Amino acid sequence: MFKRVNRNEARIRRHIRLRKKLAGTTDRPRLSVYKSLHHIYAQIIDDVQGKTLLTASTVDPEIRAQVKGYGGNVESAKVVGKVIAERAQAKGIKEVIFDRGGYNYHGRVAALAEAARENGLEF
Repeated sequence: MFKRVNRNEARIRRHIRLRKKLAGTTDRPRLSVYKSLHHIYAQIIDDVQGKTLLTASTVDPEIRAQVKGYGGNVESAKVVGKVIAERAQAKGIKEVIFDRGGYNYHGRVAALAEAARENGLEF
């Protein structure tokens, strides 16, 4: 009998493997991405202090007004990337380490990263 592969467990294993190599510092925090079917979330995290410095997601009222409803597409990921970059610039954060969260660098994850780069974040 074949056992069905749980895709989320596989993603979590990839993320753990990735996190062994990535850690955000005070000078260069970590930009972490999580996506669900209906939303996408981004956080800037300082792993040394164990604190989340900034967040942006399609759940935020400010971003939800720009997205116009559904947050599970590439266009909404671009908006989240733009907003997280603007909030980081306002706090004086210019360089980050990108943590793709075990997802492929494709689609929504890539759109968020490219939008953040275009709006001033370096990684």
